Amino acid sequence: MSVWKRAGIPVVTAAVLVGAAGCQDGDAGNKKATGGPELQSRDAVTKVVQAAYKKTAEAKTAKVSMTMTMSGSAEAAGTMELSGVMGWDPTLMDMTMKAPKGMAGAGADAAMPEQIRMKWLDDAMYMDLGTKAAEEMDGKRWMKMDLGAMAEASGDKQLQKQMTRGLEDMNQSPAQQLALLLDSPNLKHVGSQKVGGVEAQHYKGTLTFQDMVKSNKSLDVLTEKERKELVDQAEKSGIKGYDTEVWVDEAGYPVKMDLGMTMPQGTVKITANYSDYGVKATVVAPPAAETFDFMKLMEELGAAGSAGTGAGAGSPGSGA
Repeated sequence: MSVWKRAGIPVVTAAVLVGAAGCQDGDAGNKKATGGPELQSRDAVTKVVQAAYKKTAEAKTAKVSMTMTMSGSAEAAGTMELSGVMGWDPTLMDMTMKAPKGMAGAGADAAMPEQIRMKWLDDAMYMDLGTKAAEEMDGKRWMKMDLGAMAEASGDKQLQKQMTRGLEDMNQSPAQQLALLLDSPNLKHVGSQKVGGVEAQHYKGTLTFQDMVKSNKSLDVLTEKERKELVDQAEKSGIKGYDTEVWVDEAGYPVKMDLGMTMPQGTVKITANYSDYGVKATVVAPPAAETFDFMKLMEELGAAGSAGTGAGAGSPGSGA
């Protein structure tokens, strides 16, 4: 349980990081650029974003520096800083997360490493949980979570469908965020603005949750009934729609993106700065001798629990 507690925050972080769709209410991100009043026409905006999408999709990798802020009642409320390399088509990641500021237990929990390295490779997430985890897990400090294998082992067809959809969503990239932006009926040019000393053009657009569902090809596995349930749940949760902001530099690449997600439990806001598109990104899985499989661990714990229950079922005073 102590191992899982340490793993929980990076798992949530990774899920949001690689699958974030930028959902927030319509007022979010309503910032004014510092550039002049001359704005591009809708046709010009579309051409710029389309060109940026093509260049970004072809690059396949980039360095990223990201700040993720979670607020509300979630245990993981606070601010995280992540940096490293990420790739898309195929999805891969090698990033380091600094100890979250303000999150429950952060800093006070000596068992939690000050930095957590996260790798994503072949539909599996690896997390370095530090020396404390190694002490508890026979020298194994890396935890592996293979979502596809977990779904298949469950034998639950619905779960497999949901997990497959989730893996496809995890192939999100700056390019896909640009593609979503192109689907916005109110895509617009906000103005010019310097980002990290680089001149960039600022664009934004919004989509309703229903529009987002239609645009997301990975949701094609859903039946019409399931789609309606998804939209109804989102509306009940108070998610009004999606808003994405992007800053494109003179070379035609997105150098910054603002994304967010608003839920009843709180909000998640992400600011990502990108650079070095096309950088070489070789992600290698940790040594097998230093890695334990989360699914196998759960199976062993379940088997041990069943054995313990069976052994005590007929004993006096067991309460069975």
